[in-house]
Order: sequence, then C-alpha cells, then structure tokens
Amino acid sequence: MSTPIHARLQVAWPGFALDVDLHLPGRGVSALFGHSGSGKTTCLRCLAGLERADNAYIEVGGEVWQDSSRQLFIPPHQRPIGYVFQEASLFPHLSVRGNLEFGWRRIAASARKVGLEQACELLGIDHLLERKPDTLSGGERQRVGIARALLTSPRLLLLDEPLAALDGPRKREILPYLERLHDELQIPLVYVSHAQDEVARLADHLVLLEQGKVQASGPIGQTLARLDLSLAQEEDAGVIIEGRVAASDESYQLLDLQLPASALVLRINHAPLTFGARLRVKVQARDVSLSLEEDARSSILNRLPVRVCGLKTSHDNAQVLVSLDAEGSPLLARVTRFSCDQLGLHEGQQLWAQIKSVALLG
Repeated sequence: MSTPIHARLQVAWPGFALDVDLHLPGRGVSALFGHSGSGKTTCLRCLAGLERADNAYIEVGGEVWQDSSRQLFIPPHQRPIGYVFQEASLFPHLSVRGNLEFGWRRIAASARKVGLEQACELLGIDHLLERKPDTLSGGERQRVGIARALLTSPRLLLLDEPLAALDGPRKREILPYLERLHDELQIPLVYVSHAQDEVARLADHLVLLEQGKVQASGPIGQTLARLDLSLAQEEDAGVIIEGRVAASDESYQLLDLQLPASALVLRINHAPLTFGARLRVKVQARDVSLSLEEDARSSILNRLPVRVCGLKTSHDNAQVLVSLDAEGSPLLARVTRFSCDQLGLHEGQQLWAQIKSVALLG
C-alpha cells in the first residue's frame, strides 16, 4: 500500500490566510480545486518548499520535509519533487534533448526511476528531440516541461494549472498524455486547477478550497455528488462514473459501460475499446432528465432505475438539483422547480433517470 501525503499548513499574509490540513493518497492524482485566491498554488508552493509556511508539518512517503515544531525545513533543491508551472520555461539555448538531459544527468544512475526513452514515449515527444523550444507549439512545450520534471525521478509530481495558458485544441492535445501519467506511473500527482471538467477527467481525489480553507476532501466521485458544496451549483456540475467496457458496437460507435458493483449499463458514443477496459465518463447534471416510468420508445438509450437521495433548490429558486443513487453509483440531475413539483420529487422516491448517449463525456 502506498504511503499517503500529509500537509498541515498555516500561512498569514495581509488580506489572505491559509489554514489547511491535507491528507492525500500516496498514489494517483489529487486535485486542489477552487476559484482564484482560494489558496491552491500556495499549498503547492509550500509542498515544494518554495513558500515557507509560518506553521507547517509536511510528510511525503514517510519522510518529513517540514516540521515547524522542530525547526525542520528541507530546502526545495533537496526535496525529490518535479514541478510543472503554467509556462514550461524551457532553456531557450538548448534543444529539447538538452532540456530533458539537464535534470536527468543530475540524478545518480542508481536513483533514476524514469528513463529518457520512457519519458519521451509517455509524452509523445520522440520526434521533437532535436528542435529548439521556440519552434514548438504551446502544447508541445508543456509536454516537454512535464517530461523534464519526470526525468528528475521525483517521489511527488506537482502541476500548477499546466493547461491554463493553452487554448482549447492544445488542452485536448495534452490531456491524453496526462491520463497516461495517471495510468502508467506510480508517482503521486498533486494537480492544481480551477477547471472542473479538467479535474473530473484526471483526478482520483478532490480537495475543494475556498478562501484558504478546505471545504471538502475525498474521492472525486463522492465529492462531486455532494449537494452541500458549491460545486453542485456550478453550470458544469456533474458526477464521475468509472466502469468497464462490457460490449462494443463498432457499426454504431457505441460502447456498453458496466457500472461498478452493479448490473446497470451505460451506452455511450465512443470509439471501440477492448472488453474489460476501464473508462471514466462525466455525467452532467443538466443532461439527466427524470421520469416516473420507463419509456422504451424514447430515442434516449440510457434509462436507469434510481432512488432520490436529496434535493437542493438553486440560489434563484428556479431550479432544483436532485441527488440520485443508481445501484451504488451517484448521479445528479438538474430540473426546473416546476418539474420537481409536477413529479412530486421527494427523498426515497424511485424514478427513472434518462441520459443521452451523445451527452456522456468519456
């Protein structure tokens, strides 16, 4: 079992205070999520040692990096971390290969956990090795920056909004590579972002920060489904479901995704995948409709039996967010208050949730 990350941080600046106690898993992607000024980047910089918190205790993989009570502080250059900023900040006078080798050569051969070829293959940059940074696109530069961070063989990889400076196409270009890091490396990642769709696609564990404090922390599937959090009020509110491919219809470009610990299946528009492959989908609350009865004549392919777990009226009193349980998988539905009254929605009620296959984001 991987050793977790513990960071207790207190920072007091004019106009801002950070007071958090983070317990993060020692593997996978932990996302620090929140609006600008919530304290995300400050947490990351404290983990890296770039900011020295007034009162702190930081332990990673069983090794204490800071303990204010003992006046212990491991400086940044002695912490086995990789740090990826919004801008790749590559050395302009070096080729891509030179940038990658800069950190890699400073790690003793016996301590190297990631090889040059492995990093290049993971990030898809083999064909860029002899080029200079000023000839690369923004997405290519960021992939090189991530590879450079990996080649320091870190025990912890920190990413500070690595996609924030990229446009939509470049973000879509780089996200699959970040997913590969998640799937193929054992290095824990702490990922800072204010984009919910980005976090939903990558994170296993979610920490919601507001004004320097932790509002919620837990597995992403459970945290996104909580009605008491501000996440549920946002336009792109939804849940994450990770299942396994049970069938594939190549002619219609449809996959059957079996929900965890359940006989229920979601049909989604997706290119063919092998049987048993894991796939994560985001189900937006605005794409879920509710019905008192199953309608087999509808064009909507996904009709799931669900139970109402809770209801929350929106700030403007015009909509209602409904928390649902589909045999153990959480769902959210956003409906008008009129529809809520017409259906007589109440906690414990059995209903049918209807979800368009084309609406599911895999």
